[in-house]
Amino acid sequence: MIPHIIELPKIYDKRGNLSFFEQPNQLPFQIERTYWIYDVPGGETRGSHAFKEQQEFIIALSGSFDVIIHDGKEEKKFSLNRSYYGLYIPNMFWRKLENFSTNSLALIVSDKHYNEHDYIRNFEDFKTLANGK
Repeated sequence: MIPHIIELPKIYDKRGNLSFFEQPNQLPFQIERTYWIYDVPGGETRGSHAFKEQQEFIIALSGSFDVIIHDGKEEKKFSLNRSYYGLYIPNMFWRKLENFSTNSLALIVSDKHYNEHDYIRNFEDFKTLANGK
């Protein structure tokens, strides 16, 4: 699989809209961990790593930010700015979150519990692994 945007259901209501995600209807994995990123100072980035096994789904619940994805050869940018769109990222894709708007809130769900050994934190090491060298 490749990283791609998943459009979530949007239930319209004059009192306020509601969106959700479930497994297996929207997510291709079972959720084991949930975390969020907020209060990111202007100009800062988050992420800048890849996972050997972990998959993630990222949503901008509030505000906006960009997710830069790299497969070891090419880079692609996804701009997240709607709470009813999320970005699915399979394992072995480098990700970097940047360009956070004021008061943005990134929700991330994962199919694995935190495991430091699953992280690839050096981009050159990632490219070597991703390109099978």
